[in-house]
Amino acid sequence: MKSELTPAPEPISDNAVEASSDGEEMNFLDHLEELRGTLIRCMLSLIAGIIVVMLFLKGFAGFLNWPLRYAMGEELSRGLVTTSPMAVFSVILQVSFLGGFALSLPLMLYFISRFVAPGLTKKEKSILKPGCVLAFGLFLVGCSFSYLILVPASLKASMYFNQMFDFHLFWSADRYYGLLVWMVLGIGLSFEFPLVLVLLVYVGILTPEKLSAFRPYSIVVFLALAAVLTPTTDPFTFLLLAVPMGILYEIALRISRRISVRGDG
Repeated sequence: MKSELTPAPEPISDNAVEASSDGEEMNFLDHLEELRGTLIRCMLSLIAGIIVVMLFLKGFAGFLNWPLRYAMGEELSRGLVTTSPMAVFSVILQVSFLGGFALSLPLMLYFISRFVAPGLTKKEKSILKPGCVLAFGLFLVGCSFSYLILVPASLKASMYFNQMFDFHLFWSADRYYGLLVWMVLGIGLSFEFPLVLVLLVYVGILTPEKLSAFRPYSIVVFLALAAVLTPTTDPFTFLLLAVPMGILYEIALRISRRISVRGDG
């Protein structure tokens, strides 16, 4: 009789077993402690990347001058100038942060994936490592696109309009590197959005039908994002960013449809 009244033990879920590395379930404070450790490791990796860049700062800064040299050609005979005694320190910080972030991004993705992995299902865990690799790859593609195409095109447009009004153009070092950091990092991160859409469809939060219905509005979003990330009001520069993002959206939509078909099958 006693055995009949005793409730059967509930099955232990995978998330509870994998909540921590030692097999014990973590409470809220444990999660906060784990989050703090993850943020500290990410910050330390960023600092290490910045230090590495600072060791080769002059060569790295010269490498970042390529878009300006390509856009200006012989016009850049005097090189960059500084307009205040402290501007050089702004240049050092901007160049170091750009290089340090790029170098430390793989490590930061690794630390973040380790933090979120215990709370994921088996289906979500199966795409965690490929997702991190694709995220870093898309970031590099976006940065390269900005560095090789978009930034030179923006500088060309700026040069054209300055010559139209007979303005004398002096290239400030802190302004140039600030522009470069903003555009390279911003566009590199913006290229992550198709991967995010595909992952949301894969886990069931979004559907291809919703993405397809949002397609007409995506054009406006991409043009607005291009206006924020590009420094000029030149329509050609806007299109240089908006068109690739539209193409990436279509690729994400096609992949999402295939994922949905396989899931239904």
